[in-house]
Amino acid sequence: MHRKPHSHHSPEFKEQALLKARHRGTRSILSIATELNMSPGTLKRWVLDSAKAGEQAHGTSLALDGPAADWLPAQRLLALQESYALSGSALAAWCRERGLFEHQLTQWREDFCTPAVPASREASGAFRELQRQHEQLQRELRRKEKALAEAAALLVLQKNLPRRCWRARKNDVRPTAPKFTQPD
Repeated sequence: MHRKPHSHHSPEFKEQALLKARHRGTRSILSIATELNMSPGTLKRWVLDSAKAGEQAHGTSLALDGPAADWLPAQRLLALQESYALSGSALAAWCRERGLFEHQLTQWREDFCTPAVPASREASGAFRELQRQHEQLQRELRRKEKALAEAAALLVLQKNLPRRCWRARKNDVRPTAPKFTQPD
């Protein structure tokens, strides 16, 4: 038997509570739940369920909630798009609702509009320097490996040479001159 969860709150109340929780700025869920006279666990569950539903619908959560400093670039871009046409008191009200400051929007706009060419030039220069160092180290490694192989070969020859010479002397058979007989 499947039981339907009992809800004391209307869908409109739930939506309003979620809206307050999403745009809470630095306030905690506990303080919002206390203000709404509801259980903090219920509000937290609603927020998590709402975030999961948003992620499933959009692929990722782009809700403009939490501290603005923690926002992802996609969330910052969304905030710039929403606030683009606003000015003056409308922009100030919009920023207050989301816990932002106008200077943050200005900084984000500059960050998005500034090309990253100088940084890439620096990165390519650093990359070339690293490549040069890598090639130099590879040459030095090859040189040292050759020197090590030569030293190992000399040690092996030095070790085996006296044995071979001694064996040759001990087992040395002296050839005798062939005996020629003169025909009579």
